[in-house]
Amino acid sequence: MNGKIHPALLPAGLQDTLPPDAEFESEVTEGLIAAFAAHGYERVKPPLIEFEENLISGSGAATAAQTFRLMDPVSQRMLGLRADMTLQIARIATTRLADLPRPLRLSYAGQVLRVVGSALRPERQFGQVGAELIGSASCRADAEVILMAANTLKSLGVSGLSIDLGLPLLVSEAIKASGPKDEGGIATLNAALAQKDAAAIAAIDGVEPELFAAILDAAGHAEEALERLRALSLPAEAKVQIESQIEGLAEVMTAIKADAPGLKLTIDPVEMRGYEYHEGVTFSIFAVNLRGELGRGGRYRSGNGEGDGEPSTGFTLFVDTLLRALPTPVRRDKVYLPAAATLADAIKLRTDGWATIQAMDDEDGRAEALRLGCTHIFEGGSIHALKQD
Repeated sequence: MNGKIHPALLPAGLQDTLPPDAEFESEVTEGLIAAFAAHGYERVKPPLIEFEENLISGSGAATAAQTFRLMDPVSQRMLGLRADMTLQIARIATTRLADLPRPLRLSYAGQVLRVVGSALRPERQFGQVGAELIGSASCRADAEVILMAANTLKSLGVSGLSIDLGLPLLVSEAIKASGPKDEGGIATLNAALAQKDAAAIAAIDGVEPELFAAILDAAGHAEEALERLRALSLPAEAKVQIESQIEGLAEVMTAIKADAPGLKLTIDPVEMRGYEYHEGVTFSIFAVNLRGELGRGGRYRSGNGEGDGEPSTGFTLFVDTLLRALPTPVRRDKVYLPAAATLADAIKLRTDGWATIQAMDDEDGRAEALRLGCTHIFEGGSIHALKQD
């Protein structure tokens, strides 16, 4: 590229966050963390950059294609910029916090950076806030994190929530038993399933189209979809594994309904994108009239790929999407303090919740207050509203 880059120009997928949005994002993030803390989830803070081999080993291989790399001038080893925080939390749990009693409840918040954006999320840098419950295989653990996510979002003012449940292993086991055996055919089948294209599935050599058509049909309202899943005609070699997954899903649904009977639940058994390292019930969170997911999560095993790891479940909320689901932030009321105002005056106003702007000179107070965007002025020992033109 020739010529000087304009100072305001940023790479694709990156942006500056300006007032009042930056403050609003911070308030929402801290509100989420506080809500998780009230449920016993303690905050951890992993670094933005780690050794590449740790960041993308084991389950982290699923994020390898989205991870920026750079050379560490100190260690002379390759580093990776995190593309997702979930696996960092799993690393902390299984190393630094390995001796703490289980189940372990952790929360986190931070920025992630990805190589490319997606159609639904073109942003390459965005905030994640989430929670992980590590060391329990109980369906109550899955229900706990789903309900905590839903209830916290409701408390922030997000309405029309729905939880879309999934079972990534169901499709992978079905493909092993009744799908093509070559990598190209498997990739084609996965793409057709992602597009929910029954005709394309039927045209693939080595596929039992009836099974996959039935799996595609088992989507929709949770109770009805669950019955269709239970009615699948399964190949013998995958029957036990798939039935176990389905009944695990049923137990999680029962636990959720017991505490939140009004929460809308749906099932999409072929949703696998972004769930490459998950092995049990997964979920995506949506809200009416909102593009994209508010968050996603599910069951996985935390570990470094050298053993079985710990049974874990959790979720990540995408702050950029969440902010779009909330009312537009408004700027705080600001009080203009003339130069004659004392420090005690300023402290008293800030203690009462006002934001203060102190005059630099003895200029026309009201004109200067309006120029600086103040909504009020401090005169004669009291606060007066300013009329905006």
